[in-house]
Amino acid sequence: MKGKKRNSGSDLAKVDAHVIQPEEYEEIPELTDEWFAAADYYVGGKLVRRGRPRKASPKKLVSLRLDAEVLTAFRAQGKGWQTRINSALLEWLDSRP
Repeated sequence: MKGKKRNSGSDLAKVDAHVIQPEEYEEIPELTDEWFAAADYYVGGKLVRRGRPRKASPKKLVSLRLDAEVLTAFRAQGKGWQTRINSALLEWLDSRP
């Protein structure tokens, strides 16, 4: 590697000279079935995604200014007010020619 070496701030020679003692192994967590179940899974060098599959047409994040009375009315109906606004807009689009 060409160029200037950076100072890591550690005494690497001291670290390299250290021999791990048996009691230090107690600090290392045991690799359990649960640990392996949570680990990343690769097939052919490619990460296999887990969890919810991606949607074909995901929603987009936007900033939208609404009248206070509209926002208050939708929020007063409880959780899911953003979804209800989205549904109302889709309904309006469907009613248009």
